[in-house]
Amino acid sequence: MTFSKDLARILYVPLMLVGFLSAAVVAVESCNTYLPLLVLLGGAITISFATERFVPYDPSWNEGHDDTKRDWLHFIVNETSNVLNIVALPAVVMLLPTVDFWPHTLPLWGQMLLAIFFADIGITLMHYWSHILPTLWRLHAPHHSVKRMYGFNGLMKHPLHQSLETLGGVFPLILVGMPQDVAALLGFAVALQLLLQHTNVDVKIGLLRYVLALSPVHRFHHIKWGGEGDVNFGLFTNFTDHILGTTMYDEKKIFTSNDLGIGAEPDYPTAYVAQLVKPFKVKA
Repeated sequence: MTFSKDLARILYVPLMLVGFLSAAVVAVESCNTYLPLLVLLGGAITISFATERFVPYDPSWNEGHDDTKRDWLHFIVNETSNVLNIVALPAVVMLLPTVDFWPHTLPLWGQMLLAIFFADIGITLMHYWSHILPTLWRLHAPHHSVKRMYGFNGLMKHPLHQSLETLGGVFPLILVGMPQDVAALLGFAVALQLLLQHTNVDVKIGLLRYVLALSPVHRFHHIKWGGEGDVNFGLFTNFTDHILGTTMYDEKKIFTSNDLGIGAEPDYPTAYVAQLVKPFKVKA
């Protein structure tokens, strides 16, 4: 049992990343619909939750903190929005002054990786600014209100802030002619990465922590105290964080729920509708 658990800790990330992204590329190349991507996402969520229970980082994070219904609502609303954005992409392109600089001759997997790299820069910068600009922070705060780290935390965002992050990462790619198939794969990759970034699996990633923005690195971003948690903004990689000087990692640090949340607002609302309304409430 110990050997199988150690193996799960080591293989979880590469199997999820390589396995599901490869399956997604094959599905898009061979099908005339994007429905298989939804099936694959459901499979990734199922494996994520199962592995969190097999080798948890913190067993207590597998238990609900009066947040299960809220997190499912965030997931349904935000992923529905992502699907609608992909479906609407051809109409959006018709309305924009795009220039087709896209490298269509690359294989589809190469185009997906290229989109991931550039979207990562835009999304990371928008994330960084969301910790600096008060208006953006109010929209981003619901994501930081969590008191446990598990797969669905990554998908728990205010829909307006998700739209802004999407705009920062995807809009430049649309302007240079990103195809709809690549956009669909990018959306799938983002959802998959958010699962991995916030997972409660006790993963062992070794030197990958210097390259990929996975859960052992991202947990430092969720430290509840301002300034201390303003690190590791990257979505897919730590590339932009290395440039900004915002990388942080301490292998000795062990996280608990006491480290998470919003230190300046310990009573931040936890209900779904209350979190949607909170950014627009004026302080007395």
